[in-house]
Amino acid sequence: MSVFAVILVFIVSDAAFAAEAPCPPSPVIKGIQWAPKSEIIRLARGSDNWPVTWAADDSLLTAYGDGNGFEPFVPRKLSMGFAKIFGNPPQVKGVNLPSEHDALGDGKAGIKASGILMVGGVLYLWERNATNSQLAWSRDECKTWTRADWKFTTSFGGPTFLNFGKNYSGARDEFVYVYSADSENAYDPADRMVLARVPAQKITQREAYEFFVRTNAVGQPQWTKKIEERGAVFSYAVSCYRSGITYNPALKRYLWCQILPQSKHPQGPRFQGGFGVYDAPEPWGPWTTVFFTTDWDVGPGDTSSFPTKWMSADGKSLWLLFSGDDHFSVRHASLLSALP
Repeated sequence: MSVFAVILVFIVSDAAFAAEAPCPPSPVIKGIQWAPKSEIIRLARGSDNWPVTWAADDSLLTAYGDGNGFEPFVPRKLSMGFAKIFGNPPQVKGVNLPSEHDALGDGKAGIKASGILMVGGVLYLWERNATNSQLAWSRDECKTWTRADWKFTTSFGGPTFLNFGKNYSGARDEFVYVYSADSENAYDPADRMVLARVPAQKITQREAYEFFVRTNAVGQPQWTKKIEERGAVFSYAVSCYRSGITYNPALKRYLWCQILPQSKHPQGPRFQGGFGVYDAPEPWGPWTTVFFTTDWDVGPGDTSSFPTKWMSADGKSLWLLFSGDDHFSVRHASLLSALP
């Protein structure tokens, strides 16, 4: 191939990327170099989901769905089970946790974890498939739980927490942030993502929640107590679905992984599909594109995120946790700087 042809290939690729992605390119991160798919770590065969948070004891706490967890497998297939992750990739180990909150069922018929977050030693959990979403919390590492006596009745059908550092250290302010596709369940893609915030000391109190409306002329967020007045924090027609979001402190960027709902596989994005990674300087944006594809080289799964514990000191080396191929799947990523 001639030098001209090589250059042409890259020009065409860049043009296609710009045409398909819902956001302009990132001014900070120009792309991601993924480890070869042969190097993906796959554990917990048959289980998916895997929202994750960095616990106070330096482990990661997570939840799985429609499976038997890590080996040795739990005896019954669970719609929602819990686990603890030790170590850093490539040396990681998962241990199933006993819990009174384990759920049975399959697919839409079973309660599943949507988002998970530890703040002040308390583990908070968003459950989906509960006639919209419902909050629960545990003070003893998943053994026992308390459920809120309220649910979101409009939107927020698949909420996820914004995760910062260990036990929520390094948070930008006193709030906890919650994102969801603007749908009342986790199975119907929406045209936009929505955002709520709540004081970290009042997560269990429905009346304490505020909802993002828009940014003003100088980029400051506007909030409302009325959920029906919510606005879009991110837009992508019929493609806003499940996601995971974390803060990269070294780069001072929020990294938002979003699964595309469209798939050519009969079992959906777990085995084939696309996803995007977007970044922003603030939890409300403005969002730009770090990586985008409509057909990744492996199935992106139901959810994905970059655990903050697994980020290097310079923020450029990190690991993606995703549920592709119905496993606890981990893939190394190198962020390519767009800065000189």
